[in-house]
Amino acid sequence: MKEAFTTRVEQSGGSVHAGWGDIHNYYTASPSRQETGGRSPRRIADDQLRLLRQRFVDSTGMGEARRLLAEHSTVILHGEPGSGRTAAARVLLYELHRDTGIFRELLPGDEEETPLTDAGLVGAGDRLLLDLAEADGARWWRNRRDLPALRKAVQEQQAHLVVVMPYAGTLESDLQFYRADIEPPPAQEVFRRHLRLHGIPHEEYLQSAPAWDDFLAEQRANEEIADFADRVRRARTAHPARDGFAGWCEQARDARKTWRQEVAALVAERCEVPQRALLITTAMLHGAHADVIHHAAALLLRTLEIPEDRIAPLEGKDLAERLTEISASAGPDGHVRFDKLDFDAAVRAHFWDHLPDLRRLLGVWTARSTELDDPHLTAGLRKDLVERLAHQYLRAGQWKELAAMADGWGTNATTPTRSTAAVHALTPGLEHKRYGGSFRQLVYTWCRDKHLTGHLAYVLLRVCTDVIAPTHPDQAMVRLHHLARRERGATPALDALCELVATSSRLRRRMLDRLTRQSSPSATDTRLFLRICDPVPLTDPGGAPRALVDERYVQECVTSGWREAFAELPQPYWQPYAQRWLHTASDAGDHHDLLLDLLVNAAGRNGGHLAALYSAARAAEPTTTGGAARGVATTDHLLQKISAAQGLRPSAAPSRPVPPRGATP
Repeated sequence: MKEAFTTRVEQSGGSVHAGWGDIHNYYTASPSRQETGGRSPRRIADDQLRLLRQRFVDSTGMGEARRLLAEHSTVILHGEPGSGRTAAARVLLYELHRDTGIFRELLPGDEEETPLTDAGLVGAGDRLLLDLAEADGARWWRNRRDLPALRKAVQEQQAHLVVVMPYAGTLESDLQFYRADIEPPPAQEVFRRHLRLHGIPHEEYLQSAPAWDDFLAEQRANEEIADFADRVRRARTAHPARDGFAGWCEQARDARKTWRQEVAALVAERCEVPQRALLITTAMLHGAHADVIHHAAALLLRTLEIPEDRIAPLEGKDLAERLTEISASAGPDGHVRFDKLDFDAAVRAHFWDHLPDLRRLLGVWTARSTELDDPHLTAGLRKDLVERLAHQYLRAGQWKELAAMADGWGTNATTPTRSTAAVHALTPGLEHKRYGGSFRQLVYTWCRDKHLTGHLAYVLLRVCTDVIAPTHPDQAMVRLHHLARRERGATPALDALCELVATSSRLRRRMLDRLTRQSSPSATDTRLFLRICDPVPLTDPGGAPRALVDERYVQECVTSGWREAFAELPQPYWQPYAQRWLHTASDAGDHHDLLLDLLVNAAGRNGGHLAALYSAARAAEPTTTGGAARGVATTDHLLQKISAAQGLRPSAAPSRPVPPRGATP
């Protein structure tokens, strides 16, 4: 392939293209990396696990589980539903955090996932969760059959595996050895742990609370207890001085009611459009400042194309009176809440279920509301608003409609706020237990095939790195690869892909395979290969038994990729990458010869490619770490290998490179 390039950089501080030719870098108004969070998927996963560990209360069986995991790299957790077995599995893996390997959830049976019997499934130091708590008998049998092969790979890679088995599942005698039974922790301690993390002083929650005692009269799952504690927190926030701990617990207990009948009666009584608009606005923006509620309610009326009330401001009802009519009020801080705890959720469900014609308009209004210019409208409140809408779609099983709405927001986004709203709309779907797989498949299709207009590429990049990658890095890698293939100019998807593969040698190996094992790799994939095939991580074993570059399969991928680069890309494009390769070879010690051999083998007997490689080595000499003399020595060694490849086989390296500087071998 022949390409003609000239270099033009239109804006400093952006991406740098190491080639020759027309390079046009276009910078759109997409959010900056600081706005996207700038955190690696590994960091996100570890933060999530650390938060879980803070809330977790050890129970009977955790000590045995830790022992089995430490001694045998595997533990199989068994416990009743609600006992905290899945949380225990995540905590066990978090406690094993090391510099090597990543946390991953295995999804056996998923068409994108590697089979459990594939040795390449496990990376050095990985922390693997196989959650089969909800598996039926057939699925549990299939995965149980593959556990010995998976355990062998885990031990070889110095990784760790936690399996959560079905409560009614059985285990063969050889697997019983790794079983630990998890009992529910003391409910009182779980409750108090959550209250402490919510910032409630212990002198408050140590008081007696009959409503809490009533709640505990039945055996409660850990999730129910955590939810009760959160309701206590919200009751305390709404009425910090009025009721005390016993009163907050009463509200938390009463909030377990659905409030359906009360909401239906209220909606029937408040039949005027402005009243109902204020009611649904307060439910969607529950806890927002009164100014936000006022402006958002007016925006809803405009969205519904309701003529504005022309009554002079001093003639009509003030906001406080209007809020009283819908059983809400503004607290001392100016933030609006319903008088009954969790009444807002019931209002949202009522409007969604009984006014279906309102659903599409609620989506339009939500998008517009996130863009309101109000200092009280924080990023967290925007996120809550979008997620509340998304949860209504998911609750009603309308995941396709939710995806279509997010697609429209991202495709037609004209502001960073709208594209961020699209990310927040997709996130609950991707994290949903039932629909998560469907959303991941949809994101895959969009990354590969969809016309990426507006800020949709940014939206997909965000959900891949922030939502999919922390638990399903392999799937995120594939989606980012498709996005990177389609980039022109700036390369945020490629940058994110490089950051992701840097977290795991296994991911880098898989990525090298994807880029080089095609029958005819594209020029785009060859360019991507040069970024992924970084010699520094390839030669650094980290915590693994050996470096990636020592593996025969990786050597074949590297040779194939460089062969394509020499053949299909102009020298000014690949030369900076070759120079980095040569600089690394100068410092690589045991890998010095291997790195040079891989480049020479890739060039083969092609005199032009060997000559270009030699000239790249000469150009790299002055910038070699340790001084130019070390670079000259590397060039000498490379020339020996080039001569051998051409059948010249010199008996010893000359003191200076031959032929003279400026010539070709």
